[in-house]
Amino acid sequence: MSEYTLQLPETLVQQLEHLAVREGVPLNQYLVYALTKQVAWAYAIQVSTPQQVAQQQRELEGLWQSLTKPSAEQVDALLAKRERVAPEVDLHPETVEKLQRLIANQASAVA
Repeated sequence: MSEYTLQLPETLVQQLEHLAVREGVPLNQYLVYALTKQVAWAYAIQVSTPQQVAQQQRELEGLWQSLTKPSAEQVDALLAKRERVAPEVDLHPETVEKLQRLIANQASAVA
């Protein structure tokens, strides 16, 4: 076991001593108990009730509905701003062509 010296406000010491007496244990034992309880609580898994889960699902659905898809004009404006670069020299021309077709298909699907 390790020892650790703490400087505590007198009012806190009095409250802790009162709680230890109420529990019928020495102050040191009560302090170990209180600290252990606090640390364990920080790692505890809190189970949600079915009502809480349903509420979270409603909130998530509301969030999804509040998010809008960009219009075709917005997509075009963003694409127009992008930097065009030449394909890397090691990239096979067939691969470049496939990627360009995929991009074109995605652009037409948005429009």
